[in-house]
Amino acid sequence: MKSGHHAPMPVKTFRSLALPRAVVLLTAVLANEASAQGNTPLSLKGVAIPVTPGLLNGKTPIVINKTAAIALGKALFWDSAVGSDGIACASCHFHAGADARVKNQLATGEFNKLVTGKSFQKMASGSVGGVNYSLKRSDFPLYQLADPLNKDSKVLFNTDDVVSSSGVFLSLFNGLAQNGSAIDDCASIKDAVFHVGTVNARQVQDRHVPSVINAGFNFRNFWDGRANNIFNGVSPYGARDVYAGIWVKNKDGRVTKQSLRLENASLASQAVAPGLNDSEMSCKQRSFPSIARKLLLRRALASQQIHSEDSVLAGLRHSSGKGLKVSYQRLIKTAFAPRYWAGTGDFGSPTAINAAPYNHMEANFSLFLGLALQLYQQTLVSDQSPFDTPRDTGVFPHMPKGLNTSQRRGLKVFLDGGCNVCHTGPTLSAAAHPDVFRTFKGFSSLRLVNRDLLNGAFIPHRGTLKPLMDEGYFNTSVTPENNDLGVGGKDPFGNPLSFSGQYAQQLLTGKPLNDPVALNACDFNKTFTDDYQANELRNDPYVIGKCSHAPYAKIPTAAIWQTEVKKGKFGRAFVATQGAFKVPSLRNVELTGPYMHNGSLLTLEQVVDFYFRGGNFNNDAHFAALVLQQPISPQEKADLVAFLKSLTDERVRWEKAPFDHPQLRVPHGHSKFTDPNHLQQAEDLWLTVPAVGKKGRNAALGALKAFEDYLEP
Repeated sequence: MKSGHHAPMPVKTFRSLALPRAVVLLTAVLANEASAQGNTPLSLKGVAIPVTPGLLNGKTPIVINKTAAIALGKALFWDSAVGSDGIACASCHFHAGADARVKNQLATGEFNKLVTGKSFQKMASGSVGGVNYSLKRSDFPLYQLADPLNKDSKVLFNTDDVVSSSGVFLSLFNGLAQNGSAIDDCASIKDAVFHVGTVNARQVQDRHVPSVINAGFNFRNFWDGRANNIFNGVSPYGARDVYAGIWVKNKDGRVTKQSLRLENASLASQAVAPGLNDSEMSCKQRSFPSIARKLLLRRALASQQIHSEDSVLAGLRHSSGKGLKVSYQRLIKTAFAPRYWAGTGDFGSPTAINAAPYNHMEANFSLFLGLALQLYQQTLVSDQSPFDTPRDTGVFPHMPKGLNTSQRRGLKVFLDGGCNVCHTGPTLSAAAHPDVFRTFKGFSSLRLVNRDLLNGAFIPHRGTLKPLMDEGYFNTSVTPENNDLGVGGKDPFGNPLSFSGQYAQQLLTGKPLNDPVALNACDFNKTFTDDYQANELRNDPYVIGKCSHAPYAKIPTAAIWQTEVKKGKFGRAFVATQGAFKVPSLRNVELTGPYMHNGSLLTLEQVVDFYFRGGNFNNDAHFAALVLQQPISPQEKADLVAFLKSLTDERVRWEKAPFDHPQLRVPHGHSKFTDPNHLQQAEDLWLTVPAVGKKGRNAALGALKAFEDYLEP
């Protein structure tokens, strides 16, 4: 076996620019003016998820049966056997694509390097908080002011703790259970943070879990964007991970390790992360081939009820009503081209003594899991809210006919307040693929990086800044930026997570970007010609495509850029990515609380207060040009909240197809006792999520509720 290269389709890095620059600028200005006057974002109905070239099309597609791949993805998403100790992907995404658990959902905020990030703090309610705590309404918000609409008023309460999702116990993978159990053989590691008395409790994640619904439209995924748009078949990091490769059987019968570069596949990049994360779903040092060995010969979802009318799995349902009648091995063989699983040879061995070497299918399991989960999650499109009804063209802005009077007034507040600049396009998120959220197509690149006004007159003592920013990732000062760097952090290879950070390095050193994306200076809102002198600039040698109006295709000389870098936040080379996070979609936002990357806000009213007071802090990278203190009346706030609730798709609320699902038992805190089967761990309490068919939840189950409705006062 030898290494080679496998790229089903080349990565697209640019699109042509047909219009002269002057026309482009004029059109952009007019578009911005229309937006400022109330240009309503488009409906999501009919909007296509960006295609992954080579996945389902071309001469040699990877997936040969999309229906089987979706079934495989849904089974893997909901199967508690995928995790080491009963955690499924869906354990954190079972409620409108998010998590509605209220017990043992606090983390210490360990991204904060201060001492408080290593320990729990008291809650606003006066409760001790910490491990196994049951959240209360009075615990929110996590940052409280005497006047919720004045960020300069007295701070009544603040904590760097995070409301998130509980995962696995801290432990070390020894191997698969010898009795065929879905619970792995793992040895407990004493947990210094998550413990009840002397026994371990389940760990809780560092950031709040966003909804997976409509995530297929995102260019990157995770709050910090580390789930790359390019899927390499193994890890979340795309082309950055030069060691990642998959095994492919060639026409001559040999199997070689080859690189994979699948574009528009960030959901697959995201999907391969939790399965090996030792706080989310896995014991330490577990591998994908070991997960495959546990699952491949098992009936999918074998211990979980499947509804007889499941929209995807009904035809595969076992006669017992539990699980499917087919194995994961069979689903993979049906869904994927044989060249990815039919080879022979030794693909490495488990650590267990006398264990058989891994086979081809086991070695490529990360590929199957990532792409199957992507194809399933791409079916979770929520596009039937009142906001998606036909527009009333007789009024301006064009109002969706399904909105009531209060919601229409709320949409005007949304537009007048500038909310639609970040929450833009049909997904209401600038973090969507640019082909989705940008209706204006006159750019020479996808414009994943922008240079724009950050402060200006809004914070006069800071001066006017025009920093580089990742499109769709902004610092709104939820927390001090050093509490969590977000997209301003680095990947495991030491590279900036942000495209802006990579581009800034390129301007300084000429080093190519780690990600194969085109970043053309001529496309920025504020080009370098706006505030650099002609003798400080040079022609942009990195242009991909064509900038028709050459004067805007200019970048600073390396010497000038280095001088500006040394000035830090007061220089013209400032990169505003520290503490910046992905703009979440607002669709179904009524059901996906608590809000923000740290889960700090409980209600939509608290969210409105946060934005209209201009955030919590004055971070250096704070997007003050938009997140600024501005007045809002009680009536306007009520109307704005009413509009946000109009973004709920009733199919999501009632879990109708495609949002129906199998049964799932979710760990929900711990009892006061030790687990009799594992004396180093606290005993789990469980929440049972019932199986729901394509017609949705019945009257006895009732509709899904807002997170706040599950809390005690």
